[in-house]
Amino acid sequence: MRRLEGRTTIITGGTSGIGKGIAELFAAEGASVVINGRDSKRGESVVKNIIDSGGRAVFVEGDIAEVETNRKLVETAIKHFHKVDVLVPNAGVLGIGSVKDSPIEVWKKTIDINLNAVYYLIKMAVPEMIKNGGSIVINGSIAAYKGFPNHPAYCASKGALVSLVRQLAIDLAPKIRVNILCPGQVDTPFLWDSAKAFANPQGIVKEVIERLPLKRLGMPEDIAKAALFLASDDSSWITGASLIVDGGGLAGA
Repeated sequence: MRRLEGRTTIITGGTSGIGKGIAELFAAEGASVVINGRDSKRGESVVKNIIDSGGRAVFVEGDIAEVETNRKLVETAIKHFHKVDVLVPNAGVLGIGSVKDSPIEVWKKTIDINLNAVYYLIKMAVPEMIKNGGSIVINGSIAAYKGFPNHPAYCASKGALVSLVRQLAIDLAPKIRVNILCPGQVDTPFLWDSAKAFANPQGIVKEVIERLPLKRLGMPEDIAKAALFLASDDSSWITGASLIVDGGGLAGA
């Protein structure tokens, strides 16, 4: 039996990279997926691919830093699929820039999208999720545990998510489990944008690969499979946990 059969999942940032990988795998595992992003063309393309493969999906365009976008995501899930079982707050921005040079607006935007939006979505969804129980899987980062040059807002937001997960695991138990993935360097446009904070982006990514014990970048499907584990009943006695998926990077740091 498919591991998410009959469940409804909301995935933010689901139009590319890790979010797209999660949406496609969850749909293949039986979930009805509500996908959010700001690019309607990419969003509708992901939805079409899922439907063409026999899955169920809808797209909601909007900025998740806005409370109303998160409310709309939950309302759309109820309208189309009648419940909410799983949340995957995945959308994020880098907010690259040093403390001394980066504008205040970059800090605010990064915290709004990476942290505040996660809270908004959970707040909107919990009244529905509490009815049947469910699982929340936040996509964080190893930046919660390790600093990176010129990423202060990003690292701060991801560290805050780890603390939020611990608190929510207590507050929402036993009906709702809350866990966080902390991926390392995954081969997506997001990674290559992050590398631009360094003088030699190509060189820094090559150095990362050489330092990793598993000697390769992650792929979206690596993170999607970890997300599936935390979303499904396979992890039914896990809550408040951080699952590091980084090719051994932190272990070898």
